[in-house]
Order: sequence, then structure tokens, then C-alpha cells
Amino acid sequence: MLASIIIPNWNGARFLPTCLASLRAQTCRDFEAVVVDNGSSDNSVELLAADYREVRVIRLPSNLFFSGAVNEGIRQTQSQIVVLLNNDTEAEPGWLASLVEALEWNPDAGMAASKMLLFDRRDILNSAGDCYGTDGIPNNRGVWERDEGQFDDAVDVFGACAGAAAYRREMLEAIGLFDEDFVGYCEDVDLNFRAQLAGYRCVFAPGARVYHRLSATGGGPVASFFCGRNFINVMVKNMPSALIWRFWPRILGAQLRYFGQSLRHFREPAARARLRGQLAGLGYLPRMLSKRKEVKQLQRVPVEYIESILTH
Repeated sequence: MLASIIIPNWNGARFLPTCLASLRAQTCRDFEAVVVDNGSSDNSVELLAADYREVRVIRLPSNLFFSGAVNEGIRQTQSQIVVLLNNDTEAEPGWLASLVEALEWNPDAGMAASKMLLFDRRDILNSAGDCYGTDGIPNNRGVWERDEGQFDDAVDVFGACAGAAAYRREMLEAIGLFDEDFVGYCEDVDLNFRAQLAGYRCVFAPGARVYHRLSATGGGPVASFFCGRNFINVMVKNMPSALIWRFWPRILGAQLRYFGQSLRHFREPAARARLRGQLAGLGYLPRMLSKRKEVKQLQRVPVEYIESILTH
């Protein structure tokens, strides 16, 4: 089996038919579809058993969130390529073939990123690969831009959005799986950073087009909390010391801007959640500093290379 497409699911019965129908239409057929169900209380499991017999289902007794679910899917599969796909997506027929080709054409790349567009506005970009700033803030390349061909080149990017991405299993075995402390926000940014430090590039596959129902299964105050916390966690855990010292004014400035914005909008639940997340990030410092020692052992590339792939 060349690829395992792992789909985490929690009460997503209303999304699964569109997602799985698009997998039935893939031009590349050398794959297995695996739904990891996070203890759903809707009819997800019954739907899969009745209408999608070709899909392998891994049932978890409780909600392990994104990171826990995909890690379990990775452990229970053996394919050369691990592909992650959100349940609230629809992939074009050539999506998987484009991801596989990107890795075949770039043998030193460990990851391939999809071109993700909005489900209900299919000319608007959600992500053309992940980027990461010298201020310690992650972002999606091209987000909210109209897709007019400006991201149609197969170029190296910082990383892949895990909502639709391909990873070499050998890379995951070398750097470790998704950090479950991140729950389901920025866990892909953390993995991207570890991969780059270990010398695994990420290539953007412009032909791997997928449409995403933005925040259909997440978002709001919960997302604000974890982003507030995990932006700090990613930086503390992964950014080389030399770059922290060089860019600390930008890093501190970005955190203070978020803090100020949240204070100005304090009456809004999402703003209060982000503030709590930033405070939680400070509380996580000892945990992330301990993990930082492990990440440092992975580094195989010079600091100058890492700086060159960050946005300024």
C-alpha cells in the first residue's frame, strides 16, 4: 500500500459523505482510507458501516482530539506515505496523485502541502502551505487571497497544513509524531519546525487542490485559547536560541500586540480565551523547555538555513 489517508472524525456524519465520495473519485488508487473516530455520539460509525465498507474504521473510546486521533491512525498503518485529511473537506480527483508526485519528484522532501481553498468560495485560498515568522507567529501562505495562479509553482514552503498533507513515514519515525500537548492547534506547525530542523524539506503541490469548510469542526473561543497558548509553545520548543536572541523584540512585540488586541475586545469570548491561552503558554514554559532539549538533538541544519525559510 503506497498511502494511508487518515481522517480524524468527531461527530462529523454530516461531512463524511462529501469527503469520502471525493476519495472514491481519486485518480491514484493505491491507498487505503482510514477514519479514526474520536468517540462520536452521532451516527458516524453507523454511516461508515452502512455506506462506506471500503473505509477502515478505528474507533477510539473517547475524544483524543486531532493530534491523538491521527497519531493512533499513523501507528495502526504501515504505508510509505501518511496522508492526513480533515473530514470537512472535498478533494479534487487529482489531489492524492499530485501529493504523491511531489514527494516522488523531491526525494529529499519529507512533506508535501496541498492547495486548500474555501469550500463555499472556491476561488479563495485557505492555505498554499504554512509559513512561520521571525516574530514567532505562524500563518497560511496566501490566506484569503483570490486564487489567480499566483501560487501555481511547486516551491519549497516552511510546512504543510495538516488538514490536507502528505508525510513520508520514515520522516515521522525519525522526528516523532504529532505532539499531543498541542491538542489540535499548531500541532502541524510544531511538526513542520521539527522536520525542518532535522533537514526534511516541505514542497508545495499546487495541483493537490482540496476545498475546506473553514472551522466547521472547530474554532471560536476554543481555537483562540489554543492558538494563544500554542503560538508560545511552538516558539519556545523549536526556535533556535540564536534566532530568539536576534528577533526577541519582534517576538515580544507580537505577543504584546495580541495581548493589547484582546484587552481592547475583552467583552468578546474569543478575546478573553486568547488572553487565557497566552497565560497558559507561560505556564507551559517548563514543559516546553524540557521538550526543547529533545528537539535540539534533532537539528541537522545550520541556523542560517532556518532563518532563510522564515518570513521577515
